[in-house]
Amino acid sequence: MTELTIRDSSELVACIETARALLDAGDVERALKLSSVAYDQAKAVAGSAERVKTSRDLVDKARRMQAEALKIESLCYVAMADAVDDAQAKGQIARPGRPSNIPGENVFTLQDVGLDAKHLHEARKLRDHVRDEPDFVERVIEVRLSEGLEPSRAALKKAARHATGTKTATKEERGHDLYETPSEAMRTLLALESFSLNVVEPSVGKGAILRPLETAGYEVTISDLVDRGVTTQHGECQGVGDFLLSVGQDGGCDIVTNPPYGVANAYVAHALRAHKPRKMAMLLNLNFLCGFDDADRCFVMDECPPSRVYVFTRRLPMMHRDGWEGDKASSQMNTAWFIWERNDDASYGVGHPQLIRVDWKAFETADPLTPGAGGFVSPLRFDAPDDEFTRITPRKTLEERCDEETARALVWMAENPGFDAARLRRGIGVRPSVADALIADLAAKGLIWAGHDDDGWQISPAGMSALNATAAVLLGATLDEVAA
Repeated sequence: MTELTIRDSSELVACIETARALLDAGDVERALKLSSVAYDQAKAVAGSAERVKTSRDLVDKARRMQAEALKIESLCYVAMADAVDDAQAKGQIARPGRPSNIPGENVFTLQDVGLDAKHLHEARKLRDHVRDEPDFVERVIEVRLSEGLEPSRAALKKAARHATGTKTATKEERGHDLYETPSEAMRTLLALESFSLNVVEPSVGKGAILRPLETAGYEVTISDLVDRGVTTQHGECQGVGDFLLSVGQDGGCDIVTNPPYGVANAYVAHALRAHKPRKMAMLLNLNFLCGFDDADRCFVMDECPPSRVYVFTRRLPMMHRDGWEGDKASSQMNTAWFIWERNDDASYGVGHPQLIRVDWKAFETADPLTPGAGGFVSPLRFDAPDDEFTRITPRKTLEERCDEETARALVWMAENPGFDAARLRRGIGVRPSVADALIADLAAKGLIWAGHDDDGWQISPAGMSALNATAAVLLGATLDEVAA
């Protein structure tokens, strides 16, 4: 059985190599026949291997041979489309059933080159994409393989049929992968999720995510690989730099962005490794749930899984690349908001992500949740007189929020003398009402005091004592746990 498998595999490889050599030599018709046979045989082998649950290695090898055969077959069709068009331009091709309509000895029909009208139409479409992007066939097939999907004829035809705007863009045309996020996506996210008051948008683009965040009441820190002169509502300029080289800050941050899809795996993994966000929302292709070859993708989905994934049941409007002036197409991409929340032990996820189906049309007039409140709501609607939504995570009282933030506020105050409510709010990422309440409470307890003139608030000796006492309690608890 092993010898038979090896012999068949070797013959299949030889068949593919022969087809490639024939294509290079210009014998398109024989190359097409051989590559088509090889494709069908490799497809059958892969299918059988998957059905009997044999080793993944064998399935992958069969898929690879199927892919190589499909590449040759596709390029044969491209060459045949060119040959037909060249013959028509020279007046050497006859219409079906009327070979005598063109005189001369060099007359031939579509049947002579192995094409009918339907296949000629598909071959021309494919040929046009290859002219615009020479590695179109290679790219489509390799993407299928990288995502653990079959490199099928149907998938390639679909890609050629629907390639508009994003799918036919070359690397040079895609540039820095600027595809502006639809407002429908942001309205849905902000109606279902609340973030800390201060949010980071590291791929701001032209502000498609920034502006809805600011309208909803968030303070946003922005940056991008490219300086497009974008500023926040307060006139703060965007930072400029590669997010993959960015350095995280203590305490983490909340991140909301639509990452460049060309580096999505590395981008999301870097965000989790380097920045350790308290909460993060990424708009991603739904296929991000799949894949097993990329180490970053496995780290993100297996070791640090998201808590929730909002799957858009109705596709979002098409995200055409920046500067696209061609025909506007309907979206062929299924997308979802992936939400990560950090646990108390700094890990992410609890079991499998919760998959939630949402229709963005249901949120066209929905109000955003309150910034800084945290938590999320169920997208299900109920007949309630006072509230359109039923909360999953309850809102905390102002007193509860102050109690939670006191220790962290004292640590920050000890390192930042001369602060006011605005600096405190930005420094520890809380709502204005929480910052004001913290200052009032700590001042009443004598833990902070107002400096002279414009010196601002400063931590008092009593506040330092309270901070040291809190640290001692925490340290003691840690030592007890170690001893136990």
